[in-house]
Amino acid sequence: MNAERHVKLFRNGRNQAVRIPREFELPGEDAIIRKEGARLVIECLQVQPDMRALLEQWRKEPPLADEEALPEADDPPPEPFEL
Repeated sequence: MNAERHVKLFRNGRNQAVRIPREFELPGEDAIIRKEGARLVIECLQVQPDMRALLEQWRKEPPLADEEALPEADDPPPEPFEL
């Protein structure tokens, strides 16, 4: 893949736009754009995994070892109060 390519800027209504060549296409439909000095950086938006994928990932992970177990939390009942 080429590291850079000359592209034309154009107007789309009140916005300036650039057509992204096929070899630079990003996955998905959303991206993040930010300005760093005179450069514009466009990054694909990290898509959150769906619940099924997340549960599958957790299922594959080994359980916590005893030394990694979470400590018991001190959770006393709430203090009484009057309305």
